[in-house]
Amino acid sequence: MVEYLEGILKIGNLVLAVVAGIIALSLVKATRERKELRPWIFMIGALVFFAVQMVLGALRAFQIFESPFLTHVNPALILVCIITALILQIQQGVSK
Repeated sequence: MVEYLEGILKIGNLVLAVVAGIIALSLVKATRERKELRPWIFMIGALVFFAVQMVLGALRAFQIFESPFLTHVNPALILVCIITALILQIQQGVSK
């Protein structure tokens, strides 16, 4: 019973990750038009990497694909994107 519940939750995560990825990619156009939104490009990258992480988690839960390399590198990329976005946002706020 617990395995079925875990599978259903992973499928829900997968659907939400795909929706988050689509939203992130649609925001790219808005960030390119306005200069003050430039740090958000890195946040969009983090959102895309998060969607990839959820897909990898679903594949691992259903024992279709498992790669410890990807599951450790991907969160590091998410963290780098978030830290870069925060630094750029702080620099942008200081320069105003």
